[in-house]
Amino acid sequence: MRYLGIDYGDRRTGLAVCDAGGRIVSPLAVLPSDGALVDRIAGIIAQEGIEALVLGLPLNMDDTEGPQARKVRRFAEVLEKKVSIPICFQDERLSSFEAAGRLADLSLTRKGRKKRLDAVAAAAILQAFLAREAGEEGSSSSSDTPGTR
Repeated sequence: MRYLGIDYGDRRTGLAVCDAGGRIVSPLAVLPSDGALVDRIAGIIAQEGIEALVLGLPLNMDDTEGPQARKVRRFAEVLEKKVSIPICFQDERLSSFEAAGRLADLSLTRKGRKKRLDAVAAAAILQAFLAREAGEEGSSSSSDTPGTR
């Protein structure tokens, strides 16, 4: 199954995709979080043959949902009205930290790292989701929410 991982943010949204077997995850793009975002994502879903979405859900360290998690859930509701594929949530705590660590070893400028960070974070979210779905223990993030919306 092809999934699109989404790291939704107030200014930018990172996207990542996996292969049909769910084994290889790749950062795809960073898009501005503007009024055209949902339409752009719908276009990517059609173009890439995406069968389900995985949205990172930023939980607090005590497993509660804060203001940003509520924004993600509202974004999911808007997406749900536009696309007719399942929407899943994945705990994204520390995904940006993990993404920054992955980019630190590359010889990129600060601006270059910042430009790619959200897509790499989306890839970390999607990888954690796929690991959870495959039943692998010890993945860097665990789910807070039952699978499909």
